[in-house]
Amino acid sequence: MTNTLEFILLLLIFAALNVALFRALRLPAMLGYLLTGILIGPHAAGLVPPGEGTRNLADFGVVFLMFTIGLEFSLPQLVAMQRTVFGLGSAQMGICFLLVLGLGYESGVPLQGDIVMAGTLSLSSTAIISRLLAERAELKSDHGKRIMGMMLFQDLAVVPLLVLVSAMAQPHIAWPTLMLQAGLKAVLLLALLLGVGKRWLRSWFHWVARQKSSELFLLNVLWVVLLLAWLTQMAGLSLALGAFVSGVLLAETDYRYQVEDYIKPFRDVLLGLFFITIGTLLNLHEVARELPWVVLVLLSLLILKGLATYLSARLLGEQDSVAWRSALAMAPAGEFGFVLLSQADTWHLVPTAPLQIVLAAMLISMVLAPFIIMMSDRIVLFVCRDEWALRAVALHQLSARSYGTKRHVIVCGYGRSGQNVARLLEQEGITVIALDRDPQRVRAGSDAGETVVFGDAGREEVLIAAGIQRASALIISFSDTALSLAILALVRNLKPDLPVIVRTHDDGDLDRIKEAGAAEVVPEILEGSLMLASHTLLELGTPLARVLKRIRQIRAARYQLMRGFFPGLTDDSTESMRPDQPRLQPLTVTKSDRACGRMVGELPLSNWGTELTMLRRKGIQGLRPDPDTRLEAGDILILLGTPEALSQAESWFTRSGS
Repeated sequence: MTNTLEFILLLLIFAALNVALFRALRLPAMLGYLLTGILIGPHAAGLVPPGEGTRNLADFGVVFLMFTIGLEFSLPQLVAMQRTVFGLGSAQMGICFLLVLGLGYESGVPLQGDIVMAGTLSLSSTAIISRLLAERAELKSDHGKRIMGMMLFQDLAVVPLLVLVSAMAQPHIAWPTLMLQAGLKAVLLLALLLGVGKRWLRSWFHWVARQKSSELFLLNVLWVVLLLAWLTQMAGLSLALGAFVSGVLLAETDYRYQVEDYIKPFRDVLLGLFFITIGTLLNLHEVARELPWVVLVLLSLLILKGLATYLSARLLGEQDSVAWRSALAMAPAGEFGFVLLSQADTWHLVPTAPLQIVLAAMLISMVLAPFIIMMSDRIVLFVCRDEWALRAVALHQLSARSYGTKRHVIVCGYGRSGQNVARLLEQEGITVIALDRDPQRVRAGSDAGETVVFGDAGREEVLIAAGIQRASALIISFSDTALSLAILALVRNLKPDLPVIVRTHDDGDLDRIKEAGAAEVVPEILEGSLMLASHTLLELGTPLARVLKRIRQIRAARYQLMRGFFPGLTDDSTESMRPDQPRLQPLTVTKSDRACGRMVGELPLSNWGTELTMLRRKGIQGLRPDPDTRLEAGDILILLGTPEALSQAESWFTRSGS
């Protein structure tokens, strides 16, 4: 394709469609970018232009990825997890590296290529696995902590692996010497940058921040990242190494989160381009011809990495179930492996056929990762006897604690909110049984004499053991809509008349949770606003009885006055951009609008799923105006609804005619 604009348009169309598809399937967007690269690559549609221009641009994606990793690097966290990171992490990656190296040697792959393959296949996906663990609320579990510790070690190991690949690009006779030289260069450069650069960078960004210019701040961030990347490249090392160092340096300043917020759009777009270029490397014809080898490498990858992780965990004294869960999570390949593979392809360190086979096996393993995690509970129960024993013991303890208890309250989740609620109820003489999946929290609560038991509230047998048939209420104290809906479905089957009180973050899922059977829903943000307003009224001299009456009215109306918001530039983009997030929008009625002269009850608001929460007329506001109120020119209507619904309503309101 000769026209660059046409190429960019096609690239964006394919990327948008594929990313939307993978998001709908609850799979990582990274896989959508990879599929885009495969479809438009030279081995499929052939839409990628010849030359290294696209590849060079994609290198910036790697730069910003490594910068972000450096920015998230935390020395205190590293010290706190040093046994898991350097003990379990190094053992897992070392065993995996040696197993793959031996397998590659037996298959006749050249030594340089074998080393690159061993490093590539030893890495796991931090992006995919951490997101899946977070969705399953397992980050703080025993196996979650072990997995994140191993991931942290792998993030650190990427830096020496990049140095290793750069050195091996030289002639075979010279590369061991060059590798040693590259290692010494890296150590000296890191010592210099981390020693001198840290102090200089903090002073420089203090000066930049005092200028109060977001444009100047962003320019300096980009300048620092690219400057250090250039310095490491001039030293014969990798661009990514300098980017990682710049992230570590900026993480030590007071502007870490501001930098991360500014750089995220650049990182995501360029990183997407990088994964597209990785997809262009895949030759589907070659993969189809070598399909048996692809399947063999895929199975070998999953088995060898799983075995390496399991052996490492068991050697360091982890429980059998923790070792198995860690092994299943670490088995698939990772995104950093693509970084090493692209470098190896650039320097022709790996022959074409093995490269295609390994690339295809890595892609398939990453697609399988979410399904492996989803099936991990069943797999562990099948292969691990102590998991059955532990669950049986937990259910027995729970049944024993709840036996003979009536009219008690089950609290799902024993975090801060759950603990506060439980203590308040116990002060009123109400028996509480709390369920939590964090063994450390359960142990601490039990030692303090509180009734907290290990158990997953999302399981039917756990709720039965907690005596749900004899309970008087159930409280979901954590803000997780998906899990809350799952628990509500179980309660509806086990005891439909049991009142369930649910905590949620905001009003976005309030109606959905109410429809699922919740007796009450408590949105954190709205309750916080309610408390702020009530304390302000009291400070202004409003009688306490009037304040309490107003609060009761707002709660009885399901927070109708306080629901929705006017989005702004400083709002959390992940929340404010959600298509199902209700928000407020003002509409001013003019004489030419079709709404002018109509009664409120005649407005077809329900057609779009919007509500009229307030009407302002000549500076006077009325909440939930009477249906017989006739609209006049100059009236300001405050509508509540999703962005799409508000857009439809605005289109109808502003259309002229009657």
